Amino acid sequence: MIFLNSLNKQILFIINKFAGHGFDPKVEGKIIDQCANHGYECTIEFTQGKGHATLLAKEGIEKQFSKIIAVGGDGTVNEVAQAMIHQNIPMGIIPKGSGNGLSRHLGIPLHYSRALENALTGKTVSVDTFLVNNRLSLNVSGVGFDGHIANMFGKDGKRGLSGYAKLILKEFFSFHPFTLTINSTGTESKHRVFITAFANSSQYGNNAKIAPLASVQDGKLDVMLIEKISPWQSISFLQKMLSGNIHQSSLCEYYSVSELVCHTSKEMPYHIDGEASGFAQQFEIKVLPASLKLIIPATVQVI
Repeated sequence: MIFLNSLNKQILFIINKFAGHGFDPKVEGKIIDQCANHGYECTIEFTQGKGHATLLAKEGIEKQFSKIIAVGGDGTVNEVAQAMIHQNIPMGIIPKGSGNGLSRHLGIPLHYSRALENALTGKTVSVDTFLVNNRLSLNVSGVGFDGHIANMFGKDGKRGLSGYAKLILKEFFSFHPFTLTINSTGTESKHRVFITAFANSSQYGNNAKIAPLASVQDGKLDVMLIEKISPWQSISFLQKMLSGNIHQSSLCEYYSVSELVCHTSKEMPYHIDGEASGFAQQFEIKVLPASLKLIIPATVQVI
């Protein structure tokens, strides 16, 4: 832990050592040096377990840091953001996760040094967030097969893109479609779906664009309803996802809403920003417009 004393030029870094491929101790020195080069002083804190990043961020807000930077995957970013909703202190992201969906959407560099430079020199914008059963989501949350995978992912200690792909192939055939009822703007509709994605930004991560038209500044969510695909449809479907054309697929229905309530035919697994969230049968979804201040690259125009 490093303690420094100039509040108006002080930055708090909240680091999850276990995100991605682990933590290189040399990074600590790089943070200190790069902050000094830009006239900032820093405090570095390491998370000790689930929920700790939120507590550290709350303490940072009380101490009036000029910026608070989350260093980790989408789960760490979500935890830090939980403390920073409706606050004036901007939040930066140094992505270290396996997917980094929100960072990719915002154009935040994945390379550590460039992401750090962005956190120190980028511009601050206000972005939307949303609630899923009163739990905060920044990026993409979902009900169904992706929730099932999230609930299983990493239980064997193996994470990363290859482990994720292997798990999808293993579980795909045994997971069945389900009935979803949507209530929005006074209308009700029923759907037979395999995946329901509530998307604030465009992608899960690794450029898998589940909602290519999504914006984090339009006050709405893109709700993507996806049928179960057959094995011979999978390659074409994956190509559409990676190329940003999944919304044009006949296997996908697309809605843009600011709030909705969903019911499922039975309790279904769900995830929030890729993190396992258990099971539920009712899902209340609500956008919080312009609720979070984020630091993004100065060159990025449309988000």
